[in-house]
Amino acid sequence: MLKVSCNVLNDQIQALAQCSFLGRPVAGPTFTPLRNPVVSCRHLYKPRVLAVLSDRGGVGSGSGVVGADLGMVRLPGSGSGSLADRLRLGSLTEDGLSYKERFIVRCYEVGINKTATVETIANLLQEVGCNHAQSVGYSTDGFATTPTMRKLNLIWVTARMHIEIYKYPAWSDVVEIETWCQGDGRIGTRRDWIVKDYATGRVIGRATSKWVMMNQETRRLQKVSDDVREEYLVYCPRELRLAIPEENSSSLRKIPKLEDPAQSSKVGLVPRRADLDMNQHVNNVTYIGWVLESMPQEVIDSHELQTITLDYRRECQHDDIVDSLTTMEPLEDAKAVSELQGTNGSAVVKENIEDSRQFLHLLRLSGDGLEINRGRTEWRKKPAR
Repeated sequence: MLKVSCNVLNDQIQALAQCSFLGRPVAGPTFTPLRNPVVSCRHLYKPRVLAVLSDRGGVGSGSGVVGADLGMVRLPGSGSGSLADRLRLGSLTEDGLSYKERFIVRCYEVGINKTATVETIANLLQEVGCNHAQSVGYSTDGFATTPTMRKLNLIWVTARMHIEIYKYPAWSDVVEIETWCQGDGRIGTRRDWIVKDYATGRVIGRATSKWVMMNQETRRLQKVSDDVREEYLVYCPRELRLAIPEENSSSLRKIPKLEDPAQSSKVGLVPRRADLDMNQHVNNVTYIGWVLESMPQEVIDSHELQTITLDYRRECQHDDIVDSLTTMEPLEDAKAVSELQGTNGSAVVKENIEDSRQFLHLLRLSGDGLEINRGRTEWRKKPAR
């Protein structure tokens, strides 16, 4: 998401249009070069990244790609929608049944491997999911609730998250993420994502998640009513579309409970204020960091995370104290070769089973040992750099 100062907004947008990452000038609106550009163009990209911006209204209002054919930047004050809407590099797809957005990986989103961290990837998935919900007129309070859900104090909560990363983007890489949601039986819904390297079009990651409905006041789960289903299914693909084909997929594998004694642990983890989300509970992405805190250092040094699956079983409050437990899981049942092919794109990951590692994880409350989260991670040997 472009972060631009409102005081020099017009000048900055014109300067951005001169940067190579927006592509060569094309027919259409022209921009006058600035004497003292305020935007640095040092990082040049070969691919053309169009500033695709959306005007988003309420449910049923039109929404689409603005200036996609011309590669133009929409200036503030033109059209409807908020300033953020007009600057955001994302929009609904042509059929209105999915949403795509592009992001530039920033320096503070890169970790020890000089690539984006898994937490960065998870945060981007969360961001594009929320932007998708807002683009079709759902609430802007972060819960992506429909009108009926708001009347009944209902919210969505994550039940399972599964992320596969085939190649980590580096600092200044541009990634494009597509997301869509679908019904998932009577008790919930699912959201899927496909992550691409925008320069090459190559699929570098996929993710899928399952969500259930909860009463915000009683904290009890609730079935999805027909009224709610009708409100959101209108924005979902008519036929089942899966980012990760489910046949032989690790995204569906059951995660057994990890029992003591664990091979490695990190105890006494405490949520920071910055870890709390808009409903005063620990953000989903924070759990990923806690899981990784108990990973053996020798594995962190020699391997990189390939797949992570988390089952969310209990909410974590701001004053809870958490223990993270990790134990290596045998690889007898793991597939050495994973192939993902289909209409959603394709990606092939081949790993030598001798270089792979697989672990089970458990997050629990320190006091009474109640489960917060179960997890499984798969790791591959770090590529030579």
